Amino acid sequence: MTNGAGAGIPAVSTAILAMSRHLEVRDVLKTIVASARELLDAEYAALGVPDDHGGFAQFVVDGVSAEQWKAIGPLPRQHGILAAMLHNATPERLADVREDPRFGGWPAAHPDMSDFLGLPVADGDEILGALFLANKRCPTIPSRGDGCRFTEEDERLLGILAQHAAIALTNARLYERSRELTIAGERARLAHELHDAVAQKLFSLRLTAQAATALVDRDPARAKDELHQVAALAAEAADELRAAVVELRPAGLDEDGLVATLRSQTQVLDRAHSARVTFAAHCVRALPAAQEEAMLRVAQEALHNALRHSGAGHVEVTLTRNGQGALLRIADDGCGFDPGTVRRAGRHLGLVSMRDRAGGVGGKLTVESEPGKGTAVEMEVPGG
Repeated sequence: MTNGAGAGIPAVSTAILAMSRHLEVRDVLKTIVASARELLDAEYAALGVPDDHGGFAQFVVDGVSAEQWKAIGPLPRQHGILAAMLHNATPERLADVREDPRFGGWPAAHPDMSDFLGLPVADGDEILGALFLANKRCPTIPSRGDGCRFTEEDERLLGILAQHAAIALTNARLYERSRELTIAGERARLAHELHDAVAQKLFSLRLTAQAATALVDRDPARAKDELHQVAALAAEAADELRAAVVELRPAGLDEDGLVATLRSQTQVLDRAHSARVTFAAHCVRALPAAQEEAMLRVAQEALHNALRHSGAGHVEVTLTRNGQGALLRIADDGCGFDPGTVRRAGRHLGLVSMRDRAGGVGGKLTVESEPGKGTAVEMEVPGG
């Protein structure tokens, strides 16, 4: 398929829609590069996001295999034509990049490139990155010749794509920043809860120990009972600390995925609490990063409620495939509650937050509970 001038605005529109579907910066970068390469029918495409030290914070390529990329070696520096696009915000369209006086040569394993089209990706005066393509493909021409070059129309189409790429990249950065602030806020909340919960336990522990000390000589039997209470309070304080550490620890979603992260966290909670905590996953496929993040946070909130408020003996976490998406269920055999009474009393047990998280990724949250019959929290997400 040959794109470029023949494809025109419909192909640009398709590329823009593809970019807008992602929220994570890395996903947006990959989509921009793949869309640009397909739009202009080039052999190679790349996008570099500069750092403040003369290199690149991120560098994404399309058309180069993983083996080739590994053989090429370290990321390029900001020099030559790349530096020109980053510092001057000017497009570069060259018949043969190797003949340009700014060309500094490729590493030995670098693919051979000739014709070149590069544009800055800018948000106002801020240059977010450099987007470039190499080796325009011309299937109708048996061998590469003078007619197989990027054109002025290609440059115009790539310019439109670069403008929307800047918007998509800016939105993704804002989303990640917002998520970082949300996580920071949650950690502050957890730290406050940890302080309150453990401070209360330690205060009780201190008073009980003092009472036991006073009773040792005149009432050894009561002193023994008080010491048993000291042991119980110390165990509860340890449970609170372990649970808080699990919740404060950054989740390994990026490296391990949702299933492995949930399994790891439920195993730690099972060891930290007297209640049995189990996890099972069935035929789950990878989900968009935002959906996995939301599911993990909902699971953590529901587990927090079950282990600290319900008096459950068993909490069961299951994650199953549901069409293109997934269904998460956290069920306990605890005391349960009347959802209507909880809402009227203003004690949401995090239900509003969990519903917001589910809705924010196009999912749905349902809660079933009755006094004496436990609680089940379910979250569905559509997948991607």
